[in-house]
Amino acid sequence: MGRSGRVTLSDVAKASGVSRATVSFVLNDDPRQTISATTRERVTAAAHELGYVPHGIARALREGSSRIVVLNVDWGMEGNFSRSYVRGLDEELAAHDHILLVRHGHSIPEATQKVLDTIAPRAVLRLGEVYMPVHGPIAEDWENGFAANAALQIGHLAERGHTRIAMALPDHDFPLTEARLGFAQEAARRLGLPPLERFVVPRPREAGAAAVETFLATRTEVTALAAFDDDIALRSLTALRDLGVRVPEDVAVIGFDETEYGSLSTPALTTVHIDAEVLGRIAARNALGIDTEGLAPVAGRIVARASV
Repeated sequence: MGRSGRVTLSDVAKASGVSRATVSFVLNDDPRQTISATTRERVTAAAHELGYVPHGIARALREGSSRIVVLNVDWGMEGNFSRSYVRGLDEELAAHDHILLVRHGHSIPEATQKVLDTIAPRAVLRLGEVYMPVHGPIAEDWENGFAANAALQIGHLAERGHTRIAMALPDHDFPLTEARLGFAQEAARRLGLPPLERFVVPRPREAGAAAVETFLATRTEVTALAAFDDDIALRSLTALRDLGVRVPEDVAVIGFDETEYGSLSTPALTTVHIDAEVLGRIAARNALGIDTEGLAPVAGRIVARASV
């Protein structure tokens, strides 16, 4: 009919020659209303011809949930992994007539429950939840999964002759800290390296420099820092520069889960790029009960710059 924009109940009412209320009763299949079979057929035919899509709330009442999927993203998970995952999840849900709602930061149970009660989501997801301790041990993919990305970081340092490596960690636990450190330690073991040293690089800048200085003073054999993420890597680079330590000549630094800021540092930060778009698409299909055949995670890759 050459229309543009969303078709409304009023459009269907006009096309079928009945009131807007009658259209609502028919399309919502209200059992309290007595409407003739002829009128019902006329309304449903008009709705079909116009391409009318029922309002989400009305549809939620019939289906038992809305067509909204909620994704909770904890603080400290705002790298390329998060951005690409959300992009894939959003696009795949949209392709199946669903909407994504992203919530950032720590959410108290009461606030979460209010969201659930208000919108009755089709599913509630948490970014990276499969790797969190509450889910117990998992069969990890060392070819192109999260463990493989951790191994890529440690392996890049080992290939350049570094055998004594330290993990630079944030000053508070993130949901994936345990899994991240565990995979890195296992990667070192598989490469025949000594167990990774570990230390925290806190905020602010002065505290970070003091922590790095104290650590290196007692771990003179360490020649490389594998950072928890790019944020910690950049804090480490700043601390080393403040201390007069040359990078990479004295100590090499590698980040994880690339952000744009690493390319702006001096020296520019070597890091691990992770594209999780396919993981987002897989999560969307799993939430909707759709076959995921043909979708496989993409392997991470090293972004080689000047800090290693």
